[in-house]
Amino acid sequence: MRHTKTFSNRFLRAAALLLCLAMLLPLAACGENRSMNKQLFAMDTVMTLTAYGDKAEQGLDAAASVILAMDVMLDPELSTSTVYAINHAKGQSTVVSAQVAKMLTCARSVYDQSGGALDLSLYPLIKRWGFVDQKYYKPTESEIAEDLSRLCFDKISLTSFPASGSYSLTIPEYGELSFGAVAKGCASENAIDAMRQAGVKSAIISLGGNVQTLGVKPNGSLWKVAIQDPENPDGYVGVVTVGETAVVTSGPYQRNFTIKNTLYHHILNPATGHPSGSALRSVTIICEDGTMADCLSTAMFVLGEAKALNYWRQYGGFEMILITTDDRIVCTKGLLEDFTLNVDADQYRVVYSE
Repeated sequence: MRHTKTFSNRFLRAAALLLCLAMLLPLAACGENRSMNKQLFAMDTVMTLTAYGDKAEQGLDAAASVILAMDVMLDPELSTSTVYAINHAKGQSTVVSAQVAKMLTCARSVYDQSGGALDLSLYPLIKRWGFVDQKYYKPTESEIAEDLSRLCFDKISLTSFPASGSYSLTIPEYGELSFGAVAKGCASENAIDAMRQAGVKSAIISLGGNVQTLGVKPNGSLWKVAIQDPENPDGYVGVVTVGETAVVTSGPYQRNFTIKNTLYHHILNPATGHPSGSALRSVTIICEDGTMADCLSTAMFVLGEAKALNYWRQYGGFEMILITTDDRIVCTKGLLEDFTLNVDADQYRVVYSE
């Protein structure tokens, strides 16, 4: 049985782009403490960008341009996009940008180190479950097996051409890629770089579950990023204090549907083709590299608590907050002084992992 929403994300995207692009709101006084805010809708997400200082407006414009360009480039259903060209190349090579190459490189690293917990070639199965057109559907086991046979992330070939700064990508003819698990992380990273190049020294952006900062606050203090309560979308379980970094959260509460009283979510396990059954409600990654943080948040959710912590111990380079189904908040030890539990979230117990 299919469960269908009465609206389309494609319609929402077009409407939102027409209605709320280029909305600049001055929020403070002049000088270095002067802040400006810009909202836009891209990658099926409402995004908020805030920059401080005299270069705030230029920085916000530059950041928004980067995000919107990436949105168009990475839409696998848009016939003029790079990803559409990749998926319809019939085994031939496609010229791709440095941004696409960065996402592929990060994702492949996590793929290899996690035993395939993150796989960008899951797109046929993502479509099958209805997470592209919102025509939600529980596939049969034979349909899942058919789509799993098209996984090919370990068979892609990426070649660099340093003189032109471009790359050539080849995937098997039967494969299809989607960058949904990493696109916002890369977009936030590139948006922050665009602000920096425009002369902005202090900024924070929120792209759905992806937050990335530039510098520190104008007064020299650190940023405080709220970690959403997966059981209460309007609440938060605590706050993590950070400097210049990315804070990326993944969880099944972000996109899901229910059929016959059973909830199905969008984080699919490449090993089974089903929504991940790990006993986690959400995973938050704190990492300087926004692209890598996005890759890790999905992979660690699929791995589950024990394997995610083993991954962190073995490879490092990030901190992590796991919210479990038995109401524990598991923080890696680097967050001992940086995570503060919300006093209203008394159902949770915070533990730190060595």
